[in-house]
Amino acid sequence: MPVPVPQQGADAAAEASHGADLTLLVIEDDPAGTFTVPELPAAAGTRVRIRTARNLTEAGRLLTDDVDCILLDLALPTGSETRASVAGDAAGADELATLKHVLRIAPRHAVLALTAEDDTELAAAAVRVGAQDYLFRDELDGRLLSRAIRYAVERKRADIAQRRLTESTLRAQENARLERGLLPTPLLDGSDLRFAARYRPGRSRALLGGDFYDTVRTPDGTVHAMIGDVCGHGPDEAALGVELRIAWRALTLAGLCGDELLSTLQQVLEHERESEEIFATLCTVDIAPDGRRAGLCLAGHPAPLVARPGQAAHLLPYEDGGPALGLLPRARWPRRQVDLGGSWSLMMYTDGLIEGRVGPAGTQRLGQDGMVAMINRQLAEGLTGEDLLEAAVTQVRELNGGELTDDVAVLLLDRDQAHVPRRNPDGDRGRSIPRPRPGSASPTARVSAASPANAQRPPL
Repeated sequence: MPVPVPQQGADAAAEASHGADLTLLVIEDDPAGTFTVPELPAAAGTRVRIRTARNLTEAGRLLTDDVDCILLDLALPTGSETRASVAGDAAGADELATLKHVLRIAPRHAVLALTAEDDTELAAAAVRVGAQDYLFRDELDGRLLSRAIRYAVERKRADIAQRRLTESTLRAQENARLERGLLPTPLLDGSDLRFAARYRPGRSRALLGGDFYDTVRTPDGTVHAMIGDVCGHGPDEAALGVELRIAWRALTLAGLCGDELLSTLQQVLEHERESEEIFATLCTVDIAPDGRRAGLCLAGHPAPLVARPGQAAHLLPYEDGGPALGLLPRARWPRRQVDLGGSWSLMMYTDGLIEGRVGPAGTQRLGQDGMVAMINRQLAEGLTGEDLLEAAVTQVRELNGGELTDDVAVLLLDRDQAHVPRRNPDGDRGRSIPRPRPGSASPTARVSAASPANAQRPPL
């Protein structure tokens, strides 16, 4: 019977992708000796070596990693190995029991099913079970078998690649859901402050990096904000950042603040880090209930930037800061009191925002002074809130000449005295702020149920 010849391009692609000799394991038991493997011609310099097994036990010994394809005679008698593996199956399932056993012991090998010409239904069922193709014993010749082996091997490779891609995609989706769930949801119910955040991890295709931030309002009306950075950019650093953020929130809600809180966080870091070289920088701010003053603690972290109406933005004092967490066992972190005034904007950030390259040769860093000048230019253009954060991160990336290698987190809190709502005796309850999406600016919401509908944006 003539065998159709595939297009030369497809044939050459399949054979060239292998680039080495093929090994065929034939599993058949023909006491009459009527079945013989036809002579296989070499194609494109690729030869096919043949091994023969008379039963599954012998096949198990011959099935080594260098076997590329298995030719299985479906008429092979069911042995004890197969009977044990299909015990309890429904009647009629034993026709493919041998094939199923071979597929179990050789999950990475291509399999060709060999059957009689009048067993077309059985041949089709073999492909449905997992064989790459089937051949009829009476029509078998060397050229047909050679092509079937090569294409079965390529189909098996494609199946394995597709399965791995599917598994990788599912893992990536699960990781994305996990990382998205680990991003903070600020707790600012009842506060008069506006909140915005921007987060960009340095790892490719990641949603979470070593930078972390959080904001909560305690029952006494104080708003606590924090931003930090674990050294490094991998998943271990991201996990440690999440642990520190959760610990900070728990300690803050428990009433700790300033040096006591940072000392406890350092103990958490020392117990959770993988090596003594791992450290974390941190900046914490606690804003008084009246919104006019705040306490500032710096642990090796860049100082926040503050802007007030009619004044240029500038950095808060940073001379009294302490070391990063994890560097000195008995370190102390003094809390400095700062006056904010009635209307203000406070921007906290990680060093990824200031360590990008600038200049024609990219040899200089943007630095804090460059960042302050950039923010003042953007303020002069009328940018505020989330638009300001988006513009800042975008311009830093453009100045760097491409994507930033470090994680970037920016947090913005601001207050406009002219639009602070009058509280009733029972206190106002605002709505919770949605979690910012990774890689995009978070929605800026007025955190007060009593705020007017036509409220204007604050200064920053």
